[in-house]
Amino acid sequence: MEFDLTDDQRQIQEAVRAFSAAEVAPYASKWDEEQRLPPEIYQKLGGLGLMGMTVPEDHGGAGVDFISSILAIEELAYAHGSLALSVAAHNSLACGQIEASGTPEQKAKFLVPLASGRKLGAWALTESVSGSDAAGMRSTAVPARGGWELNGSKQFTTNGAAADLYVIMVKTDPAAGSHGITAFIVERGTPGLTVGKKEDKLGMRASDTVSLTLDHVHVPSENLLGQPGHGFIDALARLDRGRVGIGGMAIGLGRAALDAAVAYAGQREQFGQSLASFQAIQWMIADSATELEAAQLLVLRAASLQQRSLPCTKECAMAKLFASEAGLRVTDRALQIHGGYGYIRETRVERYFRDARLCTIGEGTSEIQRLVIARRILETARP
Repeated sequence: MEFDLTDDQRQIQEAVRAFSAAEVAPYASKWDEEQRLPPEIYQKLGGLGLMGMTVPEDHGGAGVDFISSILAIEELAYAHGSLALSVAAHNSLACGQIEASGTPEQKAKFLVPLASGRKLGAWALTESVSGSDAAGMRSTAVPARGGWELNGSKQFTTNGAAADLYVIMVKTDPAAGSHGITAFIVERGTPGLTVGKKEDKLGMRASDTVSLTLDHVHVPSENLLGQPGHGFIDALARLDRGRVGIGGMAIGLGRAALDAAVAYAGQREQFGQSLASFQAIQWMIADSATELEAAQLLVLRAASLQQRSLPCTKECAMAKLFASEAGLRVTDRALQIHGGYGYIRETRVERYFRDARLCTIGEGTSEIQRLVIARRILETARP
């Protein structure tokens, strides 16, 4: 099946590509070394509509289609994986859940500043005791003083150090399992909410990842997001969309690595000829290009299904699984083609490799994607 982009989609793709080349790529290595993203970059992204891509215009967003948002994430990742990760988490998870489940009042108060880029959002589901088993979380909320009191902790919260508000999942009915999980909007500075240290990560180092501690955090009733007990159900819908974004991110990193490898192979000489003339190198380039093309078709198919609100949990998992693992293989080959130079920071490909490694872990590991895919297939199998 051929996926032809519309004129609007191509314009968005080209605009983000030009912005990334001018405003992101020249500083990517510096941000990675400093392990930070400058706050002003979010304001610039907000000016382009990239902080609320699929959020309707009347809520401060750009109101673009889902495919366009994935193309934008891919272009950001080509320049800087960390920025793409932070923007994707802000858009698909924080903004996404408020847009999907929030009241008109919540959207006016919280979504508008998020979508315009004036504020940054984070989304907290994972805990130290519940990674892939998200329903096994232990954080709780109980009714208290006209609102709710939250206690517990969260782990691996992307944007957590810089966020202005958090969408946090906790259990309001522990006996109900995953059906007892509820989402709340918690603003930065709320008493009892403590942001932990930034994790010192292998890759995506400029995108901050922190733990959160909830110690008798009082949240007003109007900050309950969605229906009580529906938090995990709403989160699964966010993860489907987020997984497509991770797939696009992996493709962007893979494309950057492949382009770097092709350029290096053409100029580097060994044994009196360019590396590109050796069949071993040619096959690595061919395999990488083929896998990225296949990954993009899977990602675009999943994005198209999402855009049309069609069932696509399996397709989103397939896109995330294949694209993330393909991106890792492509960045690994690019590093290998560069040889010893690929192992040092000056050539950038080691950063692509480090960043791509997260794509097989974040928003559901490859193993979880295989479980999701297999379950959907077995559930629909003919007797």
